[in-house]
Amino acid sequence: MKALRNILTKFQPGVFLPVLGVFVVLYFAYYFVQGDGGIRALLDYEARVEKTKVQLAKVKAKRERLEHRVSLLRSDSLDPDLLEERARAVLNFAHPNEIAIIIK
Repeated sequence: MKALRNILTKFQPGVFLPVLGVFVVLYFAYYFVQGDGGIRALLDYEARVEKTKVQLAKVKAKRERLEHRVSLLRSDSLDPDLLEERARAVLNFAHPNEIAIIIK
């Protein structure tokens, strides 16, 4: 307790503002890096954007494949093989010489 009293009595009034200034700068520096709008949050956001772009590219590719298959089923450019494939799948038909394996 005596040591603390000695420190407080030796405390000079001109030191308080610079120390307070250093703590304020450290506070803002910490939140500049770690805060909700800081550098880490920005890096996490950019990573999520890149992940979403990859997912979007996959979905676009799948959509293009499906659009191509649909265009093959249009009446003006009907693909007989695709029509037969879809008819068999929907109607559950097979040729007499085919073997069907059902997997549950």
